[in-house]
Amino acid sequence: MVTPDKDMNNTSTAYPKLAVEFCGIPMKNPIVAASGTFGFGLEYAGYLDLSHDVGAISVKGLTPEPRHGNKGTRIAETASGVLNCIGLENPGAETFVRDTLPVLKTYDVPILANISSADVDGYGYMAETLSVDGIAGFEVNISCPNVKNGGMAFGVQAESAAEVCRMVKAHTDLPVIMKLSPNVTNIVEIAKAVEDAGADGISMINTLLGMAIDVRTRRPILGNLYGGLSGPAVKPVALRLVHQVAQAVSIPIMGMGGIMTGTDAVEFMLAGADIVSVGTATMVDPTAIARIAKEMNEYAEAEELTHISDIVGGLRI
Repeated sequence: MVTPDKDMNNTSTAYPKLAVEFCGIPMKNPIVAASGTFGFGLEYAGYLDLSHDVGAISVKGLTPEPRHGNKGTRIAETASGVLNCIGLENPGAETFVRDTLPVLKTYDVPILANISSADVDGYGYMAETLSVDGIAGFEVNISCPNVKNGGMAFGVQAESAAEVCRMVKAHTDLPVIMKLSPNVTNIVEIAKAVEDAGADGISMINTLLGMAIDVRTRRPILGNLYGGLSGPAVKPVALRLVHQVAQAVSIPIMGMGGIMTGTDAVEFMLAGADIVSVGTATMVDPTAIARIAKEMNEYAEAEELTHISDIVGGLRI
């Protein structure tokens, strides 16, 4: 286990060319700590200066009631990636607001509440419960199964994705960012549907559905059989989907999927992402977000950019 530097002092450098605003949320840099790989953020406080190094934190997925997560093996390393089937283990929305959020609020960093529910009404409850001081906006996970529709995920159909968006918007005045699944036939159709339903922004992509097998036991490695694939392996797919959606919607996009370096982040912005989200990289290197921000600033300086946002959608074809 890596031990954080107990003598780490505040040596963070502000990068004026990286400061952005996303869906009305001011950020010191365009990098969000992705939900699910960064815990609630406090787990990384010994490795990063949360108030200076991170653009925003999307906390681990929250649900209306506490969840213990899936049984069996929950994570498995794959070629250039990671499979996970954590099962949204979390203490529940009310406990988070009572116990965790007060500590998070002591840091000068925007907090996004990543929310999930098994039914549409639950999303409304989550939005209302979490529309409190200290929450800057919502990242709405629609990759979870809809128990009233045979277990089909909300995010695989335009109609159900839009229904969730409208429910969340009806219960909060905070920015609503819809997180799109790549496990669909037409992601552009779903992006347009949530935009029409009032989404303030889009985050994409969520993990790709995958599987790993132990050839000795001839059994699946993950206890839940299938899991979400993240890491460098998904980056080409994520880039393609971000580019396609960016051509079709006018709301801002948070791009993610295998970003390990500043160059990776720049690629997503050239493809049309306004900001990026970094997840798996922080599991390999707890200081990854600070390093990626530094590399992005170095790119901006080398290219003599006025601001990093100048490259958004700047892909030359």
